[in-house]
Amino acid sequence: MHFPNIFPLALGLILFSFFLTSVFIVPFIDLLYKIKLTRRVEGGKKKKALFDQLHDKKAGTPIGGGILLIFMVVALFAFVFPLVRFMGIFIESSYQLRGELTVIFFTFISFGFLGLLDDYVKTFGKPKKGKLGAVFGLSKRTKFGLQFVLAFISAGLLYFQLGIHILYIPVLNYVLNLGIFYIPFAAFIIIFFTNAFNFTDGLDGLASGLLMIYLIAYVFLAVSHLDTPLFIFIALWLGTILAFLYFNVWPARIWLGDAGALSFGAMLALIGLMIGNVATLFVVGAPFVIEAASSAIQILGWKLLGRPIFILAPIHHAFLASGWEEPKIVMRAWLAAIIFAIFGLWLAAI
Repeated sequence: MHFPNIFPLALGLILFSFFLTSVFIVPFIDLLYKIKLTRRVEGGKKKKALFDQLHDKKAGTPIGGGILLIFMVVALFAFVFPLVRFMGIFIESSYQLRGELTVIFFTFISFGFLGLLDDYVKTFGKPKKGKLGAVFGLSKRTKFGLQFVLAFISAGLLYFQLGIHILYIPVLNYVLNLGIFYIPFAAFIIIFFTNAFNFTDGLDGLASGLLMIYLIAYVFLAVSHLDTPLFIFIALWLGTILAFLYFNVWPARIWLGDAGALSFGAMLALIGLMIGNVATLFVVGAPFVIEAASSAIQILGWKLLGRPIFILAPIHHAFLASGWEEPKIVMRAWLAAIIFAIFGLWLAAI
């Protein structure tokens, strides 16, 4: 599989996915309104916390965008992949094909189902009392416990099915053999990015725009890595994200919800692990890392100092609370993501 020959296919798949998703997204938004899968008012009638003051005005916006995108990617891949083989395009993979497809779609779909369950409980379940007011959705223990199980299954598939057990360190050009310890290492990376993406998905167009930039970078990496299934998956996913982003930019008509956020965060990690360069994953995915780090710093501030470090966390909420306009925060985050993506591609090339 050579870059000049495969690049037109990549562009065609992105456009194909974009146009088909564009056809279905408006009727899907109407369906979400009909079944009332929309954001609830979380602040209550009394004095609201600062977070609720900033976000309760968005109540009523559908939160199931991730459901459509997951369905579209899976359906399109099931149609396109056999067609590509029928057309005589050589399928080249770094791994055993069935094992690769298993780990990709297990991770993509299973984390989506977990997020959908959380969305359902948030929307239709009874709120519980928390330290800072009402708590919506699955409990933290349940949510993290299920993430832990799914991440270890995905990591086990990477190790046993694909035979991945090494960690490449760029610049030093050093390969570290982790052996069986690759499984907890990979599981940690998957859990980290699952939650990092979820933290980031807090402003209109923020997480989906950052994901778009990430996927553009990884289309090039998957092609250079000579992995046809992964490259087709990323191209189709990128097309759906482009169609979704049109309706997700401020003021958003639809959000990903946890179905999309958990699935897409887990897949960010999985793609980076399959490409084999975790350092590049953290560079290209740096905006998500920064969002997660800001939340961790905020928690440490409360634990160690008894006070917050930021006005709000993660960091995009701090900017919003300090008076920055929402579109300005999102656009500047996209610009930063482009620089990180270029740096990550350079790092992968040396």
